[in-house]
Parts: sequence; structure tokens; C-alpha cells
Amino acid sequence: MLDFLSLAFVVAVKVFKKTTPNGKVTVYLGKRDFIDHVDYCDPVDGVVVVDTEYLKGRKVYSQLVTTYRFGREEDEVMGVKFSKELVIGQDQVVPMVNAKMELTPVQEKLLKKLGPNAFPFTFTFPEMSPSSVTLQPSDEDQGKPMGVDYCVRTYVADNEDDKGHKRSSVTLAIKKLQHAPASRGRRLPSSLVSKGFTFSNGKISLEVTLDKEIYYHGEKVAANIIVSNNSRKSVRNIRCMVVQHVEITMINSQFSRHVASLESREGCPVTPGASLSKTFYLVPLARSNKDIRGVALDGHLKEDDVNLASSTLVSEGKCPADAIGIVVSYSVRVKLNCGTLGGELVTDVPFKLLHPAEGSVERQRFNAMKKMQSIERHRYENSLYANEEEDNIVFEDFARLRMNEPE
Repeated sequence: MLDFLSLAFVVAVKVFKKTTPNGKVTVYLGKRDFIDHVDYCDPVDGVVVVDTEYLKGRKVYSQLVTTYRFGREEDEVMGVKFSKELVIGQDQVVPMVNAKMELTPVQEKLLKKLGPNAFPFTFTFPEMSPSSVTLQPSDEDQGKPMGVDYCVRTYVADNEDDKGHKRSSVTLAIKKLQHAPASRGRRLPSSLVSKGFTFSNGKISLEVTLDKEIYYHGEKVAANIIVSNNSRKSVRNIRCMVVQHVEITMINSQFSRHVASLESREGCPVTPGASLSKTFYLVPLARSNKDIRGVALDGHLKEDDVNLASSTLVSEGKCPADAIGIVVSYSVRVKLNCGTLGGELVTDVPFKLLHPAEGSVERQRFNAMKKMQSIERHRYENSLYANEEEDNIVFEDFARLRMNEPE
């Protein structure tokens, strides 16, 4: 019985790999998603396997590269570029410079399995580095979409200043994401506004309260609305929306997109002296906004691996205005239609939309949902490497899993 149970709980660790066109260099990564925990960020740890006879005195270098595209590629004319590429980490992998490098569990397992021609590398993201974000293009847009993306680039060259040849270079697209803190907090975001009218006594008051400050992707956003009409006007209808606010810091551009909306006439009109209490439920999803240009998405590597971009978080003591890259925030916007002459009464209540924290029950539920949607996409965290006796590693070709690969 014990043998059966031990077999049932053996977990195969999935490792992503990609090989250069000439087949001489292969790069292995334990995961594609690296989490920014605000106070620290997961390191980019991998292993390079190289045919040492092919090098003939040359060296193997690896780079952590970020590309910030803030304009359309088809608009680049007369040498004007709307993208910036920055190497934020570089290391000589073969021959090893730092023989005393501290290895992560996944590197130890890979080095043990792949043999003497395997060499580790590790990169760390700089503080305040932006998260991976992609702005959804329209059907007419050509070229690479706007956004921030990361990749690990490995190449063979005589020195680090050489770019290397395509046949001996390989690029793996990765993502830098932010997750929610372990606790959602107890604060309930709310807003209270009122509107008066010219040549008319009294006001219409609107109070909006959310049931949480932090929502996870796929959760319902519940907005409790209380309307008190102490004026002579009537409220014709109520519209509730989830608004995604996007700021492109490079060009100081800001815009908003409605990612979920609902309009209701139930209980309307709210006549003078009357009041109305109602709860709206909205679910902001990326698949419901596929046709809207400019919607910010988590930098995705595959069509079924897509969410709305998470809210941008900054560490304690830092100003949100100091965030760089593409800054994303969300709010619930409620509009009361007070008639042609009365105009509208509008208020916004901000909230955060994030992935569940690692190790939480919500995270386990979120992962289970993702596995049901795409059973072949298993996400394993470093905890899977904790058992030193297990040696079940499944290698999966990285080339099939990336969507837009930097050249």
C-alpha cells in the first residue's frame, strides 16, 4: 500500500529548453514566470549545455534583456525607433567565471542529470524593474505589439561585445509578474459623492462600496450602490463599469479602457424623495475584450496563457509615480443618468487586480482552474525540487511555447 502511495505522489518536473539552430548550445529554464514579490524578485536561474569541442577557444555568454516598445513598429520611419532594448544582466557562462556560484535546487538537479558539459547561470532583476505587459493590438496593426517583455539570450562569441551569429544564438522569452500579498486586508474601498442642480433645491447622493480591496483574476467584483434622491430630478438608469487605466511612462501617455460593464434600469427611475440600494457583479476578463485595441495584458507567451494585466505594485516607501514601464491600475466607475438637463453623476472607486499569492488556498484554486482550461500547461514552483531523491524531469521544447520572440 505504501509503495502504491509513493508512486501516486511522484511528480514529474517540467523544464523548458531551447537549442540553437546548429544544435551546439541548449538552454534550460525551470519556469517561464518569475514573480516580483515587491520586496524581492525570483532569480532567473538556468543551465546551459554546450558542445565544448565546437567552441574552439570561444566563450558562451548569457544576457537578461528587456525590450520596451512604446509605439507601433509600422510607424518607424526615417530611422525613428519606438522601442528601447536594455541589457540588464550579462554573464560569461562558459568557461565559468564564478566557480563558487550558489546554485538553486533546479540548477542542482539539472547539473546532476545533464553531465559535465552543463554550466549554470543566474540573473536578478533590478529594483523597480517593470512587469511584463502587452498592449493588445488591433487586427490592422502589424509587427510586434507595444509593451514590456523580457528574454534570456545566450550566444557564442570571442568576447562579450560580439553579438554572435544567429546559428549559435538562442533566445527564450520569459515573464516578470506581480502577485498579491498574502493578506488582502480588511479595508473596503468606498466613495460618496453628491450632485446639486442649478435653479433646483436638493441633491442626489451616490455611495459605492466594494467588498474587497484586492481581487484575483477571474473573481467577481461586487459593487454595492446606494442612491438617495433628495432633489427634484429623477435617476433614469445606472451604469457600472470596471475601468483599466494605463500609463506609458516613456511618452507620458495615459488612457483608459472599459473591460467590463453593466447597465440597469431595474428600480429606475429613482424619483424625488426615493432611494435605491443595489449590488452589481462584474467579472473583468481578457477573453471578453479580445476586440478592444490597447487593453493591457500580462505579457503572454501563448494564446491560452493570457490575463488582464495585473495592477502595478510598488514597495513600501516608494511613490507610485516612480514606477516605470507600463503602469496599470483599476477602478469601478458608476454613472447615474439624471436626464437630459440633469446630466450625469459619476464616481470612481479604485481597487487592485492581481494573481493570488504563492502558497495560498486561492492560489491552489487558481492553478487548478488553469489546469482544467489547458491540461498540458502544468505550473510547478521551486517547492517541487525540494525532494533530492526524485529525479523525474520532463523536458519540453521552449520554442512551441513562446508567442513573440525578440530577434
